[in-house]
Amino acid sequence: MKRRREEMEKGRSEIRSAMEELSELFLVKPEEKASTLALLTVSKQLLHVLDKIGPILLVLRQDIQQNVERVEELHARDPSVYSSLTAILTKEKCEGTTKKSDSCSRAVVWLIRSINFTVAFLERLVKDPELNLAEAVEEAYKSTLKPWHGWIASAAYKVALKLIPEKDIFISLLMGKGQDFEDLAGDIKNLLTMLQPLVDETNAILRKNTVDKLKSP
Repeated sequence: MKRRREEMEKGRSEIRSAMEELSELFLVKPEEKASTLALLTVSKQLLHVLDKIGPILLVLRQDIQQNVERVEELHARDPSVYSSLTAILTKEKCEGTTKKSDSCSRAVVWLIRSINFTVAFLERLVKDPELNLAEAVEEAYKSTLKPWHGWIASAAYKVALKLIPEKDIFISLLMGKGQDFEDLAGDIKNLLTMLQPLVDETNAILRKNTVDKLKSP
């Protein structure tokens, strides 16, 4: 009994929590892998992971929080209608509000870009143990967020990179109780596999609706 309890407690990391929440969502609604609810669920879990890095990525965290709240507000008006990301993009395209700074279309774009950044960062974290945390964050940032940032946002990230903690500290914060790095790496790989349909399908939806190249206002 004690051993079983220990096994249940083992690995209660943010990564494992994200996996479990997504598993529950997709089990109930298998078609929801690129839905408004799935995007919001992943984005909220992402906030917990960023909290482990500390206040240095405050700019990204604030952006994600604001974008989550914006999409949540629209979704709450009519969950059945706005369960689809396509419905949100189509609504604002018809209204001519897509490119407004406070549009939900723009919020969706930046939420998936933040997820793209996180996927790239976690991939580097497990694929190249020699990379320090700052290098992993910088490489992920350059390939995902930097092309769409203006000079103000880019300057903020350049400052943030100098304040990133040691990799060992971050890993220890990210790991669940009783985990070692091998356990964590396995969880990360499983999470990335779960995220791939959401990432691929959402990026495809953004391209189809020609909003994938929106830059910072």
